[in-house]
Amino acid sequence: MTYTDLNTPIRTIMTPGPVEVDPRVLRAMTTPIVGQFDPAFTHMMNEVMDMLRVLFKTKNKWAFPVDGTSRSGIEAMLASVIRPGDNVLVPVYGRFGHLLMEICERYGAEVEAMDTEWGTVFDPADVIQKIKETKPDIVAMVHAETSTGCMQPLREIGQACREMDILFIVDAVASIGGADVRVDEWCIDGLIAGTQKCLSVPSGMAPLTYNERIEKRIASRKKVERGIATDEELRRQNTLFIRSNYFDLSMLQDYWGPRRLNHHTEATSMLYALREGLRILLEEGLEERFARHAFHEKALIAGIEAMGLGLFGRREVKLPTVTCIKVPEEVEADSVRNMLLTEFGIEIASSFGPLHGKIWRIGTMGYSCRRENVLAVLGAFEAVLIRHGVRVHRGEAVQAALDCYMKPAVKDPVNI
Repeated sequence: MTYTDLNTPIRTIMTPGPVEVDPRVLRAMTTPIVGQFDPAFTHMMNEVMDMLRVLFKTKNKWAFPVDGTSRSGIEAMLASVIRPGDNVLVPVYGRFGHLLMEICERYGAEVEAMDTEWGTVFDPADVIQKIKETKPDIVAMVHAETSTGCMQPLREIGQACREMDILFIVDAVASIGGADVRVDEWCIDGLIAGTQKCLSVPSGMAPLTYNERIEKRIASRKKVERGIATDEELRRQNTLFIRSNYFDLSMLQDYWGPRRLNHHTEATSMLYALREGLRILLEEGLEERFARHAFHEKALIAGIEAMGLGLFGRREVKLPTVTCIKVPEEVEADSVRNMLLTEFGIEIASSFGPLHGKIWRIGTMGYSCRRENVLAVLGAFEAVLIRHGVRVHRGEAVQAALDCYMKPAVKDPVNI
């Protein structure tokens, strides 16, 4: 069998992830490979850690990526922190809260969930009350649910956890780089991010950070070598040591720290990509980047509503990088998505579980968050809906978005 040259189609990606990758990041990935202990490469590792601290708004010693998709970072954090029998509270307001629950259970935690209707978030006071009642060892929570397009306020919850000496772990995969996240100010003990969303880097690394409280927990679970430990220490370690080798943060500390002990072969080209993505982000400026995401979100919403469509979820807790649209009655949601892709080369997303087929999700993240993308998706979306028999206000969507763009407040990424 003969295989042809790789020739992937050109797409306009407007999903909640992955998103389009900045060409400068793709160019960085073609940089020649060097050894993982080459001084040039270890210097680059240090630069990445420094830039991550700025992104996370933290003074934590530990801020580095785990090799793997976003889920690898979540699993590394939870595997390294959860001791068998720990009580973990997970407030669930979408699909990824359920993922946190599953991973916690797999590592031996006793998990208790709080639930609220998808499309809403929790009143922080309700979560704090539940924490006082259940007194968990750990609270694990999603900051931004791409499944529902909602973002959970965290400051008060983090402060309450700190006052009660409870570890607070946050999944910020969908928000980091697109919305304000303040690790130290919000008393977040451990936070996990992703590369394939607002950072506009290919999926394949999971940046994370954690403070001294979690470092102490990890150190207490570090595996003791045979021949050095007493029998009692070994018996204790049999129940407490971190079960995963690859996701053992105590070992990754030795790899990313000054000792540079070999743990795995680093994903060299991915680190090049992450470094360039972070450099571009910091060159733009965090506050400017947040403003840009909000600006294009405003234009997209103006177009959607001018078309006569309704948004899903409470507006006051909307995630600025994901817009969820109610599917009109008697419309096959996936048929609309398929036509957008095949006829216009534009990809948007459905959702999960009870929302599958009920909403469309449009992501405006990172490099995909550009004027031409917003205008293209609005124009194509209107045309496809008309073809599906949906009564829309013809020609209004793009014009409403243009009204927003006639007085630009921030720069598009292509002009940065």
